[in-house]
Amino acid sequence: MEVRTLWLLLLPALWSLGSADEYVDLSPSQCQVSAEDRVDCGYSQITEEECNDRGCCFDSSIRGVPWCFKPLQNAECTF
Repeated sequence: MEVRTLWLLLLPALWSLGSADEYVDLSPSQCQVSAEDRVDCGYSQITEEECNDRGCCFDSSIRGVPWCFKPLQNAECTF
């Protein structure tokens, strides 16, 4: 029980460390692009930092698709 409590306390702190500069002016939801909809935003061998500096998303967990890709755009409301 104590280990579980410790993890529950540490997770938010660890999450904030990784997300503080993970995206440049992007929300994490903007980088939730399906593999088939990714539009390349980088070049071969681009690093995660270089990709994020371009204002793009980086996810190397899926082979055969762009790892550095354009984020989803925020929809504008027009009435």
